[in-house]
Amino acid sequence: MRMGTRSSGMALKRIQRDQLRLGMYVHAFDGSWFDHPFWRRGFLIQRESELAAVHGSGIDTLLIDTSKGSDIPAAAGAGASRKRPAQAEAHDPRTEAATQVVNRSKEKVRELFDAARLGKAVESSAVLSVVAEVASEIEHNRRALLRVLRLKSKDEYTYLHSVAVCALMVNLAAQIGLDERTAAKLGTAGLLHDVGKVKIPDEVLNKPGRLTDEEYALAKTHSIEGYRLLVQVEGIPPVALDVCQHHHEKMDGTGYPHGLNGEEISLAARMGAICDVYDALTSNRPYKNAWTPLEAITRMRQWQGHFDPQLLFAFMLSVGLLPVGTVVELRRERLGIVIEGGRRATRPKVLAFYSTRRRRFTRTELTVAGDGRFGDAILAEVDPAKWGIAQERIDHFVRLGVPWV
Repeated sequence: MRMGTRSSGMALKRIQRDQLRLGMYVHAFDGSWFDHPFWRRGFLIQRESELAAVHGSGIDTLLIDTSKGSDIPAAAGAGASRKRPAQAEAHDPRTEAATQVVNRSKEKVRELFDAARLGKAVESSAVLSVVAEVASEIEHNRRALLRVLRLKSKDEYTYLHSVAVCALMVNLAAQIGLDERTAAKLGTAGLLHDVGKVKIPDEVLNKPGRLTDEEYALAKTHSIEGYRLLVQVEGIPPVALDVCQHHHEKMDGTGYPHGLNGEEISLAARMGAICDVYDALTSNRPYKNAWTPLEAITRMRQWQGHFDPQLLFAFMLSVGLLPVGTVVELRRERLGIVIEGGRRATRPKVLAFYSTRRRRFTRTELTVAGDGRFGDAILAEVDPAKWGIAQERIDHFVRLGVPWV
């Protein structure tokens, strides 16, 4: 029996049931589908419960796709003695899976942009395949995917920026409660929002210094150029045309290309503006070094009139980053102050200090911000003045701080 085969870019390998590990991508199960507990044909093993379900099923063998997930250790596949277990354990299967998704998506976006640069139509089917894979990874492996997408070089920025904005749009859509179909359309919009840059000379896009007025005017045409490209493509959702054309509009009307303001800017375009700027600020560019995610969020909040403030706060929650000093409403009728803004692999830490039901200060309690499953759910950002709380009191709590133990 052949252990492996390749088809349409896949790298299939047949393994025993007990060889399945976290991070492997199941292509198909051998035998009747009555013998296993999964209705999906292909999926990434990311939870211990999924792994246990397969190990406890009636199947004997299955096919994994090593182009989409982890492989079995070489020694185990050859039947030889086990070697270098420490090295095998050193790999994070979630990071590996996310990296593979990012690399595949980057290459597909590169092909799409190269075709558009040559005047060829964008293939909507190729776009949808990237969005579907990114959306699946956001659902099951969000933290690893967003972390990997920040690690982009200056040379690959154009393509990975598109993938990153796609992922951030899908992630934000989930945060504000939009359905999967709508989220997928927004992901498509994110993936294609900068396609018009194929019409802008590289020496302008990648100029290490400040653009001249003429160069800046030329660079700004990418939103209209992108719209003109996409409007000719069958199957591209209208929301993608909207975001492509309007992701540089600002809430105060000072954006481009049409100077829209407030509610004149669609929800999708307002989302696109936030996701686009956040990824740009946290990426290395020819003319600047990347800001940290928390620094980017902090600065974005300070730009009055640029973003929809409520949507920006939802975005902050979606990426788990809140600036220190932010006052928030917590689920259990309390107010809290962010005393640690969140960083890689951590969640923001909040000092609860005030009862909204009793309208009085309470004994402080340190909590981890989350969505209710992993911590105390944050409902909204609040203005402490509306509760009669002076800013000096907030500043005192921030200066005092509380050690996290």
